[in-house]
Amino acid sequence: MTTPPKPIHIIGGGLAGSEAAWQAAQAGVQVILHEMRGVRGTEVHQTDALAELVCSNSFRSDDSEQNAVGQIHWEMRAMGSLIMATADAHQVPAGGALAVDREGFSAAVTASISAHPLIQLVREELEEIPPIYWDNVIISTGPLTSAGLAAAIGRLTGEKELAFFDAIAPIVYRDSIDMSKAWFQSRYDKAGPGGTGADYINCPLSREQYHAFIDAVLAGEKTGFKDWEGTPYFDGCLPIEVMAERGRETLRHGPLKPFGLTNPHFPPGAPGNKAYAVIQLRQDNALGTLYNMVGFQTKLRHAEQIAIFRTIPGLEHAEFARLGGLHRNTFLNSPKMLDPMLRLKADPRLRFAGQITGCEGYVESAAIGLIAGRLAAAERLGFTPALPPDVTAIGALLNHITGGHIETIDAGPASFQPMNVNFGLFPPIDEPLISTDGKKLRGPEKGVARKRLLTARAKAALSAWLGTQEAAAL
Repeated sequence: MTTPPKPIHIIGGGLAGSEAAWQAAQAGVQVILHEMRGVRGTEVHQTDALAELVCSNSFRSDDSEQNAVGQIHWEMRAMGSLIMATADAHQVPAGGALAVDREGFSAAVTASISAHPLIQLVREELEEIPPIYWDNVIISTGPLTSAGLAAAIGRLTGEKELAFFDAIAPIVYRDSIDMSKAWFQSRYDKAGPGGTGADYINCPLSREQYHAFIDAVLAGEKTGFKDWEGTPYFDGCLPIEVMAERGRETLRHGPLKPFGLTNPHFPPGAPGNKAYAVIQLRQDNALGTLYNMVGFQTKLRHAEQIAIFRTIPGLEHAEFARLGGLHRNTFLNSPKMLDPMLRLKADPRLRFAGQITGCEGYVESAAIGLIAGRLAAAERLGFTPALPPDVTAIGALLNHITGGHIETIDAGPASFQPMNVNFGLFPPIDEPLISTDGKKLRGPEKGVARKRLLTARAKAALSAWLGTQEAAAL
C-alpha cells in the first residue's frame, strides 16, 4: 500500500493562502490550512471567513487585451483558480472592472475550502516559526501578520521588517445618495463583466467646489500613528489627503478625474455638463444597497469624514455603512530573502506567498498564492517545479518579487516597494509597431498595439507552459 505524501502546511487563509491550498489539494496533496481568525481577529477584518476582502470589492479591470490586471485574470482562470471562479460567480456590475459581492464571495471560498476532502482547516494562531518536521510550509499571512510570527521571521532572516500604510475606503448606503445631483455612468460608457456601461454613481464638483473640498481635506483632523512614523506609503493606495498634499490638482488627475463623464442633468454644452472633478461610487454588494467611494482611502478622523464628504453634491445626506480607515502593512525584502521558487533562502522549507512577498492587490496576492501552491505540491510529489515564463503576467510579477528589482541587492531593503502587476514588468516587445499601411505607429495607437501584443504573447506563452510535461505535473 502506497504511503500518502506528508501534508503541506499553509499559514494564513486570505486570498493567497486559500488559493495555495486549493491548488495543492487539486494536485492531490493533503493540505492543513492554519487561520488565526476565529481565535483572534485583526484590526480590519470583520468576520472569520476565508478570503475576506477588507478594502475594495473590486478585482479591477477584466480586459485581458489591453490591461495587465485583466491578463492576470485570464491566466488564473486558465490555471483553475478558485479565487477567480468564485469572483466570476459573485460578480456585481462595475463597468470594465470585475467587482464582487464581498460577503457572498468570502462565504463561497470558505465553503469550497471546507468541503475539499484533502484540505483540513485549523483555527489557531501561530506565533513562532513552524517546527522542523513541517518540511513543506507556505506562509501567506498577509499584511497583518501577527506580531509574534513577524518577530520570529525577523529573527530568522536577520532583516528588519518593512511596512507601509494601506487604507480603506468608505461605503455609503445607496438610498441615501441624491440622484437629482448624481448620475449613473461608467467612464466612456464602458461596459465590463455583468455591467451595462452605466455602473458607477458619479457626484460632480465645480472648480469652486473642488478647491473647497481640497481645503477641507487638507485642514481636516487626521488619525495619528506615532509608532509608525517614517513608514512609506504605497503609491497605488494613497490616502486622499496625502494625494492632496502632493498638489491641488493631484486628486483631479487621480480618483477624481472627470474624463469620459457627462452630467445628464445639464444640456450638452451648458455649464455643468462637464464637471471639473467627479467622485465615483461603485456597487459593493449584490443587492446594490451599498456603494464604496472609489479611491477614497483616508486617515481622516471619522467625524471629519462625515462632515467633509457630505459637502459633495449628491452626498449631502449620505449615510455610511463604513467609514475610511488605515492599517499597517508588512512585507519582506523579497528579492534579497526569497529564491525564484518563493522559498526563504535562510530556511528553504518555508515558502512565502501573497502580499507579504511585496506584491500588491487582490488578484496579485492570489496569483502568487496559486504559484506557491503549485510549486509546493510539485516538490511534495517529487516533480521538478516549473516556473511560468516571465512574458506572462504571473511570471513578470514573480520575477519582480524574487529578483526583478535588481538595485535592491546593492541599495538595501528600503528600495524594494510593493507592486501591482503592470506592463512595465513585462519584457518589452522588440520589433517596431507597424500599422496596416506600413507606417510606424505613434501616440495612443502605438500604446494600444503594444498592449495587445504583450497580452497575446502572454496568452500564447502560458498556454505552451501549461502544455509542457513539467507544468502538467503541477
